Amino acid sequence: MRRVGSLIVALALCAGPLTRTSTGQVQRDAERKVIIRLAPVYPELAKRMHVSGVVKLEIMIRANGSVKSAKALGGNPVLIQAAIDAVLKWKFETAPEDTAEVVQLTFDPR
Repeated sequence: MRRVGSLIVALALCAGPLTRTSTGQVQRDAERKVIIRLAPVYPELAKRMHVSGVVKLEIMIRANGSVKSAKALGGNPVLIQAAIDAVLKWKFETAPEDTAEVVQLTFDPR
């Protein structure tokens, strides 16, 4: 039984990273190309506090390339909403179905 468990883990690792689409289907991360990328607006509070850092987001991209949703995976709470607002305006290349991507946005006060 132990050998079967090891084989399943090995096969899963060989398959590469998998994500679930909004329809519940599992697929490989395709890393769709960004066509339009708008920079986030640096929040005034973050400027005053001299806050910088990286915000990591998981985004759902529709087949037509528009961003359906964004969820924060990490980052300074002062920066997260600005990152989400920017990413929701991005446009990706089209694909046969919805996909999930993980993106990082870097905020630097300079």
